[in-house]
Amino acid sequence: MLELQHISFDAGSENGSDGKEILRDVSLRIEDRFVAVTGPNGSGKSTLARIISGILKPTSGRILLDGEDITDLSITEKARHGISFAFQQPVRFKGITVRDLITLAAGHDITVSEACEYLSEVGLCAKDYINREVNSSLSGGECKRIEIAMILARGTKFSIFDEPEAGIDLWSFQSLIRVFEKMHKQVGGSILIITHQERILDIADKIIVLREGQVAATGSRREILPELLQGTGTCAALLNHA
Repeated sequence: MLELQHISFDAGSENGSDGKEILRDVSLRIEDRFVAVTGPNGSGKSTLARIISGILKPTSGRILLDGEDITDLSITEKARHGISFAFQQPVRFKGITVRDLITLAAGHDITVSEACEYLSEVGLCAKDYINREVNSSLSGGECKRIEIAMILARGTKFSIFDEPEAGIDLWSFQSLIRVFEKMHKQVGGSILIITHQERILDIADKIIVLREGQVAATGSRREILPELLQGTGTCAALLNHA
């Protein structure tokens, strides 16, 4: 279980200056299988994901993973504790092959067959990708799917995806959902998804709505999703500018 206690983040905190407050007093308990975070652009969704993963450190507040305070741990240390993060725009690594990345993600030597299995799970023909460099020759959608394959290989107990639907036009949402379901079945733990997509919100066990850096609503999809879809009510108003 992941718990956020009174998390705030000032955009100028890292260089010592006063800046815009991106998150303000966010407290959450995340222990469900699939948790979706949604809200208008600029509401702090991606910042929240980066703070949980260790890319950013909160200005104040605490983060607990299974009761352990991991607030000040680096991204590497949080990864060792079982947290994975998939970027909205995946990083490219010139000189490193797809097989290299999947092997690194797994944390041990894996066979070509095993690496190919992970690629197949995300809809890529393994023989066409296994030895390719992760560079500019790959499209954004290809990089996105390779990154998801890496997280499958890692098998961590808390996985974060920042808008995983971006750039996967040729790969169905249903396939993406199957990957999430298999990931949970194999590893357990929680999957946190930053998204605006109804089809992903519709599989969430819990939906968190952010607005202006604060939690505006939280609950099951049965409680939250109807307002988002009907175009009425508080939640719908929050997403008008998403």
